[in-house]
Amino acid sequence: MTPDHTTIPIRSSPVARTQPMKRHHSKASYYAHRVKESLSTRISKFICAMFLLVLFFVGVIAFILWLSLRPHRPRFHIQDFVVQGLDQPIGFESARIAFNVTILNPNNHMGVYFDSMDALIYYKDQKIGSSPLLNPFFQQPTNTTIVTSTLTGSSLTVNNNRWTEFTNDRAQGTVGFRLDIVSNIRFKLHRWISKHHRMHANCNIMVGRDGLILPKFNHKRCPVYFT
Repeated sequence: MTPDHTTIPIRSSPVARTQPMKRHHSKASYYAHRVKESLSTRISKFICAMFLLVLFFVGVIAFILWLSLRPHRPRFHIQDFVVQGLDQPIGFESARIAFNVTILNPNNHMGVYFDSMDALIYYKDQKIGSSPLLNPFFQQPTNTTIVTSTLTGSSLTVNNNRWTEFTNDRAQGTVGFRLDIVSNIRFKLHRWISKHHRMHANCNIMVGRDGLILPKFNHKRCPVYFT
């Protein structure tokens, strides 16, 4: 009797077939994580870009508002300056100095309170006269105020040495003076009013032998500074 050769089928191990599925699952998770991370990065960059853009526009608007609302100093122009009695031998006792100055408020939305204003006249850095100017007043935006004053001989003094220098200058054809207008001012914007500022307008002037201001100094803008 011949032996019965029966072939027994051998099944492959299920573990060997599931391993490629695990690798495929791991790669899918990796790519999903990378996509999620890339999306988060893009969103973060977009938010940062939008924040910087908003910050830039806010800065531009604030700068424009600052330029339009910041206070500008009043502008002083010397319009006329006359010294009468320059040829008098007894000095400034019989002289008269008359001047005309315009004050412009260049601010479009801001007014200026002039709480006090005084004029001081110098010859070679020595004060030879002074006088109060105007009563306290409020100057509207973009408004021009005319200031005129006359200082008489009784308020104009100079010592003998200065008087000698003065006559020597006159003999050469020109005499130099400096008009210093000192004001205490405050700026006003709607309900906001600034603190007091002490302002100086220095007008350098040259007059001829006739005592009239020379043409190149007439209508000249006077430098302004605060102390």
